Amino acid sequence: MQLIIVESPSKAKTIEKYLGGKIKVDASGGHVRDLPEKHLGVNVAENFEPNYVITADKRAVIKRLKEKCDKSDKVYLATDPDREGEAISWHLQEVLGLKGKSSRIVFNEISEKAVKNALANPRDINYNLVDSQQARRVLDRLVGYKLSPFLCKKIKDGLSAGRVQSVALRLVVEKEREILAFNPKEYWNIYGEFSNAKQTFKALLTEKAGEKYHPTCKEEAESVYNDLLTGKAKVTEVKKTLTKAHALPPFTTSTLQQDASAKLGLSSPQVMAIAQYLYEGVDTPQGHIAFVTYIRTDSVRIAAEAQQEALKYISAKYGDEYIPDKPNFYKSKKTAQDAHEAIRPIDLSLTPQEAKKLLDKNHYGVYKLIYERFIASQMAEARYEVVNISVGVKDYTFKTSGRTVLFKGFTAVYDDYTKQTDDDVIVAKSIPILTEGEPLNTEKYEKEQKFTKPPVRYTDATLVKAMEDKGIGRPSTYSSIIGVLSKRKYTKKESKYIVPTQIAFEMTDVLIKYFPEIMDVSFTANMEDSLDDIENGGKDWHQLIADFYPDFSAQLKSALQDGDEVTDILCDKCGAPMVRKKGKYGKFLACSNYPQCSNIKSENEEVSDVKCEKCGAMMVYKTGKYGKFLACPNYPQCSNIKPLNEEKSDEKCEKCGGTMTVKTGKFGKYLQCESCSFTKSLTEKAGVCPECGKPTQKMTSKSGKVFYGCSGYPDCRFMSWDIPTGEKCPQCGKYLVISKDGKTVRCSDKECNYSIKNVKK
Repeated sequence: MQLIIVESPSKAKTIEKYLGGKIKVDASGGHVRDLPEKHLGVNVAENFEPNYVITADKRAVIKRLKEKCDKSDKVYLATDPDREGEAISWHLQEVLGLKGKSSRIVFNEISEKAVKNALANPRDINYNLVDSQQARRVLDRLVGYKLSPFLCKKIKDGLSAGRVQSVALRLVVEKEREILAFNPKEYWNIYGEFSNAKQTFKALLTEKAGEKYHPTCKEEAESVYNDLLTGKAKVTEVKKTLTKAHALPPFTTSTLQQDASAKLGLSSPQVMAIAQYLYEGVDTPQGHIAFVTYIRTDSVRIAAEAQQEALKYISAKYGDEYIPDKPNFYKSKKTAQDAHEAIRPIDLSLTPQEAKKLLDKNHYGVYKLIYERFIASQMAEARYEVVNISVGVKDYTFKTSGRTVLFKGFTAVYDDYTKQTDDDVIVAKSIPILTEGEPLNTEKYEKEQKFTKPPVRYTDATLVKAMEDKGIGRPSTYSSIIGVLSKRKYTKKESKYIVPTQIAFEMTDVLIKYFPEIMDVSFTANMEDSLDDIENGGKDWHQLIADFYPDFSAQLKSALQDGDEVTDILCDKCGAPMVRKKGKYGKFLACSNYPQCSNIKSENEEVSDVKCEKCGAMMVYKTGKYGKFLACPNYPQCSNIKPLNEEKSDEKCEKCGGTMTVKTGKFGKYLQCESCSFTKSLTEKAGVCPECGKPTQKMTSKSGKVFYGCSGYPDCRFMSWDIPTGEKCPQCGKYLVISKDGKTVRCSDKECNYSIKNVKK
């Protein structure tokens, strides 16, 4: 028996079908173990070794996979072909005890051919990839788990920080500050409408005396307008140029998010969810269909076979003139991992028109973008004739331009050309045939008041591009970063634009003040390069963390102590000076040797004459949420606390004979033994049970509502909302109760009108 383990259950079913059931396929559902949720999970003292734990929801998965692995002669680990996928395979190997029994296989697309080719070329786990992922995970854990409590202390509870997340938030905050600080400046556009014998066209005033020029106020615009009315217009320059435009490369993870966000109005998390769906595919009557290759990539490389298929498709549909003289090759960025291809359709015969029958609107829109971008990337250049015309009136120059398509090239499939919309030029739909020196008729002039515009807020698309350009994070993390900022309400959306909330400004300012290096964009980018170095086998991941952590730890200690006053009081546990801090309930003293010593104590603690019954120390007075109380001074070794002025009970403990004290809990008062901590309910007796004659007790339900229950419970289970008298109603036989005011006895049956007034309570 042979077994393949993948991540996705739907992928498992598909691959098993491809292999005709000869090899069993199961899914891990992603990571099977990780750092613990509720504590650091990184041993700082022992070379930063991570303490991985199996997540609770994966125990059943591990048990199932272990049983299958034990029955298998060979196990193939086929998780996703990236750092994260490599780490998941390693974790599976460790947890399932597969070392020496398993092989790693990868495929860039979920197709029968790709899967069988992967099985024919198994390899060992790439530990450089695993180490790179581990370094990132440990680094992010150290920063996140240390900075988040710091933010909670400095600002408010519930805040979180992250090594990359916080830098991305800084970009959004700084953009907003640019907008808030922006001071718009007035200027005026003046348009001229000119004509010759054949055609009229419009041009914009751009120069005066050979220098760039726009009037800056209404009076200046009026003066220029009046001056123009007395002048004659003529063509001063006609410039024709032939230009070419080269197709854009096929999509990477980043450019797909940018394009789909800009053209389809989707958020980055939505784009990645749709792309994942297209990668995994759907079941159809004709079998399982996967639409695109792996969607987490920063490479623009494509397989030679895929390129040949594209050229055949282009030739058949558009003609040989649309095939470039030499096949198009694109160079990936220097930082690209280039582990696998760019994003492309798996099967070119599955056109967008055919796919539309299988997909909803958004899935179809994203697939159409991927398909057309890939086809266009392999097509010939587009060719244009560009005409720029200058018109002179006195010493003023008006300009306009036009563009004529000579050959569509790749734009027959994917036209990403955007017309110029700035204030420096007018792009006309058509330009008349003109010659230099030719006189023109002036039809009219127009004035328009304008103001300079502030910087534009980030959208999902532009924030992804900014993070990519600045080297913040990696393409596979962009959508999750944007999602986290929104989920935690550090940003909100206004239309399609990302706006920081007030708390984002406070967090960013505090982090920049105390952790300038962490919040530095170039530092974050350099750290990404260092992680790449680990992947390439050039650096030990432990050393990367060891180089980073001491300075970070020192910054954290300094930040936590900022504003703290060092006292001459020595810590009674380690002898270091205590520092005065301000907490939720006022000032207190804390050991300056934190985190090695976590001793804290109230300042000017008043020692009581009450002895701690657990350790024998004299208890001290403290103030908490509900006022003063007594606490053992030996905390945290002894955490005993007790309320002030405890009421003693005459009742003795039925277990040890000790003294019982009255305490107040969630549902009212109760008794607790001072010696053995035995507890029992304290109830007020009121009324008589009409069923057994025993006294009833006043009790409180979980919801806080008072009722009366028989003291003979559980032998007698009588309960009443009102105090029972123990007597029966002479009219209907139901039991009688005392009314809320205590002056009336009435029947407990609301349909019975029997009652007696003026009864003493």
